[in-house]
Amino acid sequence: MVSIEIDSPLRDDVRRLLDEHLLDMAATSPVESVHALDHSALARPGITFWTARESGELLGSAALKELNAGQGEIKSMRTAPAARGRGVAGLLLSRVVEEARQRGYGQLLLETGSDSFFAPARRLYLRHGFTECPPFGDYALDPHSVYMRLEVMPAAPGYATEV
Repeated sequence: MVSIEIDSPLRDDVRRLLDEHLLDMAATSPVESVHALDHSALARPGITFWTARESGELLGSAALKELNAGQGEIKSMRTAPAARGRGVAGLLLSRVVEEARQRGYGQLLLETGSDSFFAPARRLYLRHGFTECPPFGDYALDPHSVYMRLEVMPAAPGYATEV
């Protein structure tokens, strides 16, 4: 059974996964278009970091950054190569969306790459209701980036979900 828990991006296995992520970003996008955060940046206040594990094995990770009281940004999503195709990314994304809902965010935003390498990620986000949008926050229009938004319905009082 896959469990998704708040975790530390500073753990050794998580650091290795995030290092692989950064290497892939550097290999597929120009340096000025890489917006992925390293493990130390993902450990900063204002960012919530989760891992998906099965019997202790790291399957993937996700991070949510609060932009303001009404908006959050997905800052990192990564599935370990051995876990791809098992629905781990969808489970992590559902957990992040639920957290955004519980926090009362009206919008959940993200930036991902426009290269074909990022096509599976874009399909995942589209399946979960995200739509393309203009750049937000400090982002600028960039042909190597795709910006996406999800309108989040706040949780009803007393409503709880289990992911």
